[in-house]
Amino acid sequence: MTTAEAVILGIVEGLTEFLPVSSTGHMMVTQALLKLHASNFNKIFLINIQFGAILAVVILYWRRFFQSMDFYYKLFVAFLPSAIIGLLLKKHIDALLSSITTVAITWLIGGIVLVLADRIFKKQIEDAADFEDTKMVKSINEFGVEVTREVLVPINVSWMQAFIIGCCQVLAMIPGVSRSAATIIGGMTQKFNIKVAAEFSFFLGVPTVFAAAVFETVKGFNDVKGIDDIQLLVLGNVISFIIGMIAIKFFIELISRFGLKFFGYYRIILGSIILILLASGHKLEIVG
Repeated sequence: MTTAEAVILGIVEGLTEFLPVSSTGHMMVTQALLKLHASNFNKIFLINIQFGAILAVVILYWRRFFQSMDFYYKLFVAFLPSAIIGLLLKKHIDALLSSITTVAITWLIGGIVLVLADRIFKKQIEDAADFEDTKMVKSINEFGVEVTREVLVPINVSWMQAFIIGCCQVLAMIPGVSRSAATIIGGMTQKFNIKVAAEFSFFLGVPTVFAAAVFETVKGFNDVKGIDDIQLLVLGNVISFIIGMIAIKFFIELISRFGLKFFGYYRIILGSIILILLASGHKLEIVG
């Protein structure tokens, strides 16, 4: 892998990890377009640079992420379905990670779902426009003086809501489905407005992506050889972190105003283009 390829992959990861467009699908297609060989190190690189993206969430939302142990327990409940199914079906999931056709089909279907969801959950999208993350609270200090301070509005999620959203996340094991899309729609089925659903999706992504990245990195650690490989990993993570910070802010602003339909149209167009190219005989595949 060259430095330029590492930068490109870092940008793609940072842009797509938390958008409802499937980072896995974009990384697979980018890998195919770059004709990047599926070596053991390259596989580790593609997983490892997710650390940068999830760090962007923790930094941007540190005040909301570090809430309470009760919130973390519920995040764990939401994380469990993917962890269990992922371990049980790992071989089948890995087999799909070389199929560009699967990605194109799920992009197309997922795009239609996002456009429909934009209409079905219209109220939750409209409610997000007036939703405030903070509120002003009055209290009496130790000197008997009334003071006003700004406090965060916590994300109130029940055990059952967390579990249902976690079950929705399992769908994202199919390349192209999008973990973000599945969990945001799952959150809206639980009556969250789209902004809260997106933020919970971000937070759920931290243990989910972190666990997957740690597992794959540790398993293939011996394939990281020399300072050059380490420099590529650091570079990829730094790029995905910076771009991830920008992408998250853009995404929250966009969906709070316009919903999910634009991402749906993007997926439909991109999936259709890939399918047309494949049907016309163009080779778009990950070199084994």
